[in-house]
Amino acid sequence: MIDGIEDLDSYLIDYGFVNKISIEMLKEFCFLPIMEFEIFILIAVVDKSEFAKNKDKLFSKPLKYINITQKMLDFELHNLTYKYSLFNIASKSVGLEDSNFYESHIKEFLKMLFLCAISFRSSDIHFETLKNAIIIRFRIDGKLSQFFRFDIGLYPILSSSLKMFSSLDISQKRVPQNGRFSQNLDGVDFDFRVSILPTICGESIVVRILDNKKAFLGLENIGFSKDVYGAILKNINFSHGMILVTGATGSGKTTTMYSILNELDRKNKKIITIEDPIEYNIDGVMQVQINEEIGLSYEIVLKNILRQDPDVIMIGEIRDENALKIAIQASLTGHLVIATLHTNDAIKTINRLLDLDAKAYLIASVLRLIVSQKLIRVLCPYCKEEIDESGIKTYRSVGCPKCNFSGYDGRTIVTEYLQVDDEVAKMINQVDIENILAYLKYKTINENIYTKVLDGTTSMSEYYSHEI
Repeated sequence: MIDGIEDLDSYLIDYGFVNKISIEMLKEFCFLPIMEFEIFILIAVVDKSEFAKNKDKLFSKPLKYINITQKMLDFELHNLTYKYSLFNIASKSVGLEDSNFYESHIKEFLKMLFLCAISFRSSDIHFETLKNAIIIRFRIDGKLSQFFRFDIGLYPILSSSLKMFSSLDISQKRVPQNGRFSQNLDGVDFDFRVSILPTICGESIVVRILDNKKAFLGLENIGFSKDVYGAILKNINFSHGMILVTGATGSGKTTTMYSILNELDRKNKKIITIEDPIEYNIDGVMQVQINEEIGLSYEIVLKNILRQDPDVIMIGEIRDENALKIAIQASLTGHLVIATLHTNDAIKTINRLLDLDAKAYLIASVLRLIVSQKLIRVLCPYCKEEIDESGIKTYRSVGCPKCNFSGYDGRTIVTEYLQVDDEVAKMINQVDIENILAYLKYKTINENIYTKVLDGTTSMSEYYSHEI
C-alpha cells in the first residue's frame, strides 16, 4: 500500500456481484464492488468523499472502503467482460462431483483464458497457488501482471486438466514435470509448453504460448538495423567458425536463431540443432531434444553429432566448459556453429568464454560474430505523453484502452554486434579486451536504447530498466 492506495490484486473479487451493477454506473461513480458480506459490502473507490455523496442510491448495507487509483479501476472495467465470464465458469466448476460435468466447464475456462492471453500478446500464463487463492498472471511485453484471482478450490481442477492436456502424471504433485500440447482455437493452431514446479502451497504452473509464426519469421523482419542484418547474412555463409547470439532470458535469442535457420540453405546443407526444449519444428533441419533424465545431455549429443557429418550445428545454449570445448572443436574442424550464450553485451561475451576456460587463441581462431540483443517495450502511440526533462524532449507511458492501460504496445529489438576481423582477433588472442570497444567505436546497446528514447519509441523508465 502506497499513500493509502491498496492493490486490487490482493483481493478476491466476486464478479457475480459486480455484474449486478451496470458498467455505466461503475464508471460514473468510479468504484468497484469487491464482495458482499452478511453485514457489510467491501468496495474499492477512487475518491471516497465523492462516492459517499451517492452511496445511498446504490447500496442499503454499510460499506467498507479501500482506495485505488483511476488507472487500476480503468483496467478492471476494461476487462470486466472477460473476468466475469471466467468467474462464472470457474464458479460452476468448483465443488461439482460429476467429473464429466466440471471437465467440460474447465475446458471452456481454459479456452477462454488462452484466447484472452493471446489477444493481449501474452508470451506466458502463470498459475500460482497461495494459501487460500490461485492467481493467474500474464507476461505481456516481458512484464508480469495479474489478471485473475479465484478461490483455491479451482487449483486442483486446473492442475489436473493441464496435466491431462500435456500427457503428464495427474497424481504426481511432488516433482517437477514438463510437457506440451496443441489446440485449435477459433480456427488457428497453437502450441503450448507446460512447466510444473511443486511449491509450499501447491504447484506453480507456467504455460508458454508458442507463436508458430515466429519460427518462420524472416531475418529481415525481426527489426535488425541494416548493419547487423548485413553482418549476420555475411557470416552465416561461411563454412566454418562460430556465431554467438547473446542476451538475457526473454531477449528474443530463440526467435533470432530460428530466423537464421530459415536463411540457411537447408536443401544442400546438413543442419542439426541441439535444443532444450525444441520450441518449433522446421522442415529440413535435424532437431535433437535434450533429455537429461535418460542421459541425453548437451555434452553427449555434441560428442556424437560430428559423426552425422553436419555442415551447420545450432546449439540452443552453451552452458558449461565441456559444451564450449566441443563447440570450439567443431568450429575448428570445418563446421559452422551457431549458439546462444547468456551475457549482457558483446565484450562480456568474450570474458564469459574465457571464464569457461576457453583458450584465448582458440576463441580468436573460431569466433566470427557476436550479436548481443535486448527487447524494449514500445510506447503506445495513442496515449504516450511528451515531457521535457532538463531541456530534452522525451515521452512517457500513460495508459489507455488501446494498450490495456499498460502504456506500451509491443516490443522492438535493440542490438550491438562485434565483427571479429583480424585486428579484433589479435586483441582477443592477447586478452586485450578493453581496447576492442575503443578500436571499433560502435554504439553500445545502452546507447542504442537511448536513441530510441530520443525518437519517441520508448521511455526513460524503460531505458533505466535495461541499463547495465
